[in-house]
Amino acid sequence: MTTTRREFLGALGGAPFILSGQSTANKPNVLFIAIDDLNDWIGCLKGHPDTRTPNLDRLAAQGVLFTHAYCAAPVCNPSRAALMSGKLPSTSGVYENQQPMRKSPAIKDAITLPQHFMEHGYRVVGGGKIYHGAYPDPPSWHEYYPDQIHNKPDDPLPAKRPLNGIPNTGHFDWGPAPVPDTEMGDWKVAEWASRELNRKHDKPFFLACGIFRPHLPWYVPQKYFDMFDVDKVTLPNVKEDDLDDVPPIGRRLALRSGDHKKVTEHHQWRQAVRAYLACIAFADAQVGRVIDALERSPYAKNTVVVLWSDHGWHLGQKLHWRKFALWEEATHNVFMIKAPGVTKAGARCDRTVSLMDIYPTLIDLCGLRKREGLEGVSLMPLLRNPAAAWDRPALTTYLRGNHSVRSERWRYIRYNDGTEELYDHTKDPLEWTNLAGKAEFAAVKKDLAKWLPKTDAPDSVVEKGIDEVD
Repeated sequence: MTTTRREFLGALGGAPFILSGQSTANKPNVLFIAIDDLNDWIGCLKGHPDTRTPNLDRLAAQGVLFTHAYCAAPVCNPSRAALMSGKLPSTSGVYENQQPMRKSPAIKDAITLPQHFMEHGYRVVGGGKIYHGAYPDPPSWHEYYPDQIHNKPDDPLPAKRPLNGIPNTGHFDWGPAPVPDTEMGDWKVAEWASRELNRKHDKPFFLACGIFRPHLPWYVPQKYFDMFDVDKVTLPNVKEDDLDDVPPIGRRLALRSGDHKKVTEHHQWRQAVRAYLACIAFADAQVGRVIDALERSPYAKNTVVVLWSDHGWHLGQKLHWRKFALWEEATHNVFMIKAPGVTKAGARCDRTVSLMDIYPTLIDLCGLRKREGLEGVSLMPLLRNPAAAWDRPALTTYLRGNHSVRSERWRYIRYNDGTEELYDHTKDPLEWTNLAGKAEFAAVKKDLAKWLPKTDAPDSVVEKGIDEVD
């Protein structure tokens, strides 16, 4: 029986299967945008009423916005190592910022997402923060900006710090930077990416653009602070006794830095929220410049755009600040895909997905050879039909043996001592009431627990001298 080309492609889910070394003609390009420490405070996710993100909202309106996307780990290094290697922290043993991916016995020889594109004839370049700053990965790139070791341009720092008046908090600081946009590292990365998009390419490209803000310290030009009246900034809705029904491990994670006490005692809560919003607005402006450059380029109609943030961020919820926790604020992240010919403009997908799904999804979108052992799944069914049936929750791990399972309705947390939390998001979106101790929810916990890792890999190599809170 003769199989037509259309039938063959249909059997492969609509994307041609390209063997390594085969022609890359007409293959789609990839623009891969990462944003550091951005929670769901963007307009289209309605995470904060005061936020201003016209460019992120514009990109979301051009493709599929995943409203329930979650990270593999609420920490920069393990989140990025997991996404780029395709291996969960519970498999790799990379749980913290001080654990380099290439020293993990499980993933030291991993073929990363950009390396997989290299194997298929793509020109693979990056700029800004894609991997954790302390651990650049030169094998993943043909070229890098500023260079293969120094992955992020430096930012100007105020002469006298801290600006917020809170002593002994390192880069947990915020305030206007008295410089123009052009002196900021993210502006330079966006400028580099814009140039790359408008140069002549003789082969398909994978272009990664890492935006550092709203990572601490929250120093951006004054005009972004001026967008928000500090006296009218909306504070998060916080329950002062929220930790009373949380197990001891969860309470320790929430309170160990003492940030909330410091912020409130120094009357800096509104100023901090304003600064975070200002940094989001600055990051949004840089994303806008890159998207504008793509739309002006010859590649606009043949480029897949994937934008993600590495995890969420707390600003007082659960009396906690930063990431480093397993609740909604720390694990929920921004994720959207625009794929010409596949996605429909303005689509929203409410299914629960993971950043681990990016690697296999890009393989399918670009028709590359499958890679065995990836621990995410392709989102192609949801890109075609965002309302398609989907029964997979998202798994997030923080430190060895502590996991969260998030379905569309439930969040289930189990710590390494067996203590638990359970929240029903249909009735309790702020996760104020822990239901784990109630007998009537035993079946719910049992069902969600099926998605926990069967084993927790031992901690990988820890390097001293790396900032734990980066």
